[in-house]
Amino acid sequence: MSAIDHYINAVVLQGEREAREDGSAVVEAHHVLLAIAVHEDTAARRVLVEAGLDRQAIRDALDREFEHSLNAAGVSLSSFGSPRATPDPRRRVGMGASTRLALERAFAHATGKKDLRPAHVLIGILEAEVGTVPRALALAGAERAGLIERVRQTTATEHW
Repeated sequence: MSAIDHYINAVVLQGEREAREDGSAVVEAHHVLLAIAVHEDTAARRVLVEAGLDRQAIRDALDREFEHSLNAAGVSLSSFGSPRATPDPRRRVGMGASTRLALERAFAHATGKKDLRPAHVLIGILEAEVGTVPRALALAGAERAGLIERVRQTTATEHW
């Protein structure tokens, strides 16, 4: 296995853990984003951290996005006081559509698999124009286009 194969495997596995923690049946792009934020020694993680988006900041933004989405539907999360999901470590977690699309976009940004890097995976996630990730980033005050540009710059100057 190449280094990028190991990296993608690691972030998808961490994404599965994040999905289980959420009680989700599938790994979506926001789970992989959380995984990227904890995978050390990559330019992708550095860009996120420099933008104030470590794992906890992303988790907080995702929680705000969830509450905001419920409010838009006329549901108040605080009215219900629902408990967090109970993770089931035996549950098989599938790959969600947003993750598949993010990985497709990542591969499209590399000239070939040998040139694919963690930054491409992050770009693939950040380029989604609709969905949980762009809504959460907006609520976190992160400027998505600026983040994408910073990640693109790292692909030109950094190997990993």
